[in-house]
Parts: sequence; structure tokens; C-alpha cells
Amino acid sequence: MPSAAENGPPADSASAAPVVDAAAPAALAVTARNGLIATRVFLDPGRTTGAIFTVAPDGSGKQQLTQPSADSVDDHPDWSPDGRTIAFDRRAAAGRARLWTVGATGGEARQVPQICQDEAPDCLNEDESTPAFSPDGKLIAFSRAWGALDDQQNQIQYSDLFVMNADGSNAQRLTMLTNDKPYSGRVDNATWSPDGTQLAFAYRTGATGQPADSTAIFVINADGTGMRQLTPWALRAGDRPSWSPDGTHILFTTYPAGPDYAPGGGIYTVHPDGSAVTALTPAPSDTFYGVAAYSPDGQQVIFAQAPSGANAEVYTMKADGSAVTQVTNTPEEWESRPVWGRAAQ
Repeated sequence: MPSAAENGPPADSASAAPVVDAAAPAALAVTARNGLIATRVFLDPGRTTGAIFTVAPDGSGKQQLTQPSADSVDDHPDWSPDGRTIAFDRRAAAGRARLWTVGATGGEARQVPQICQDEAPDCLNEDESTPAFSPDGKLIAFSRAWGALDDQQNQIQYSDLFVMNADGSNAQRLTMLTNDKPYSGRVDNATWSPDGTQLAFAYRTGATGQPADSTAIFVINADGTGMRQLTPWALRAGDRPSWSPDGTHILFTTYPAGPDYAPGGGIYTVHPDGSAVTALTPAPSDTFYGVAAYSPDGQQVIFAQAPSGANAEVYTMKADGSAVTQVTNTPEEWESRPVWGRAAQ
């Protein structure tokens, strides 16, 4: 299991220009077959209730897997490497998020045992979210937030990245980004490198962060060492990144300053060393782009987009950004956060 490691605050690289001429890392062999796509679907116009669905890459066979209560949102789906299980978080309207799993064909969802089982000070307002299976399926990385709430800033006291066994045992803290700077930001949306040695994750700063109200992608070793900032603050890269199956690229989405779901961002790739930042979608844009993820074979990208004033649908494109194809066609629903699973083994 990884051990907790203390990390200093991230460097402010807002003025750092991305290097574009560095050589790409050596590619890993990829043999996985593409399976179903899992996505979060809002079930009401107010986006207060959401469930996890699966759908085939051609848009057929859409199936609702989870049954949240009214005013609860099941979110941030992630596939187990064998294609049989989906981890997700469930957040009630007035409560904290908890981690759950459900079978790829549905059935009863099961809550993963949470870290806190009492009212200890470090359990106050505990929130566990954005699970991510390791490539061997033995570990789950997740975001944990806890502490007092600052309602004025809509910020919780502490937030960092953790890793635990897939059964919920032996949780270890990987980052210390908010340890000495409470209320400074939110750490979440981790993704594993294909060889399981590193994780990429998002760090979104709050009003007291440095810089304030921005977001960037970071990379850290799986043992908690070697944390580094991957994207400059000025690019505003956030939410869940996606590592290409051959290990040569990290896919991410950018978000403009302002309210959630605002148009104007885009989908990009970058080498794991921070070089060769490349846009896959046109800019400027009046389209909202949501989370994007690679297909298991690495040949395609699944993503969500919503033209101005419309609900989001799921699309695919080739890994170079060409051949955009619409997958879902449910204009009355908001479909986003798609992730592509492997064919069940």
C-alpha cells in the first residue's frame, strides 16, 4: 500500500509556457477491447437527481444501473479493469458524498466502508468522492474532504487525495495540499497511469488559494512522492484527466472562469512530462465540453458536450480529435462524465 507523504504547496506556474518540442515517452503495448460506456445522467431539469447508466458505443442498449433517491446524485463513475464493476459516489442534497459500487449489468449497489465510523474531529463533515480503480483492480484512489465548513466561501476546511484497498480498508493519505492551508481548495478526480506507478488529479483552488479560484492538473507517484504540477493555472484544466492506455498522453478538459457548465472550454492532451499541449477541440467555442476519457484500446475519446442553451450529450472522436460522432440522443436529459470500460473478462 502507498504510504502518506507530506507535500508542499504547488508552484504557481500561470506564466509558464508549455514546452511543445519534447519527445513523447515510450508507448506501452495495448491489447484491451472496448466495452460499454458508463455515464452520469441527470433525471430532472434542475439536475438535483442523477443516476449511473451504461450504453453501447453505438448508442444502443442504454440501461440505468443505480436507483438514487430523489434529490441524490450518483456521479463520477469509474470501471474496474475487468469490466465487471463500476465505482461511483452518491451525494444527497443535504449530505456528504459516499463511495459505492455496482455491477456492470445492474443489481444492488453496495456502499464501500467509509474511513470515519465515529465523531472524531477529523471526521467532521467527512466527504468521500471521485473513486478510481488502479490498473490491477486492487486499489481505489479517491478524494476525501473533512473539517469545518465556510458557507460564505462554499469551501470545506481540508481536502486531499487518498488511496485504499478496493474493499475500503487501509486508507492512506497521498497529498497534503490543504494541510497547512485550510479552505484553500479541493483535491479530486484522480486517474491512474497504465502501469499503476503514478496518478494524475485535479486541484481546484478557492477564494483563499494561490492563485485564487483556478484549477490545474497535477501528477504524483503512487507512493505519495514526487508531486508536480502538469498544466499551468492559466489553462484552467480541471475535473478528471484520463491517461492514454499506452501511457504517452494525458487527456483533460479546460473550464472557463464563472459558473459550472458555462461554455468556452476545450479538450486537450499533454505528455506526462508536461510537454506538447495540444487542443483536440476548436477554440474559441460557444460549446460546453465536459469530462473526456480514452477508450480502452486508445484509438478513440469519449466526451460530453452541450451547445449553448442545450443539454449535454455523449460523443466520441478519434484520439486526434477527428471524426466526431454523437452517441446519445436524449435532449431532455443531461448526460456527462462518460468513461469507457473494457469488454468484460
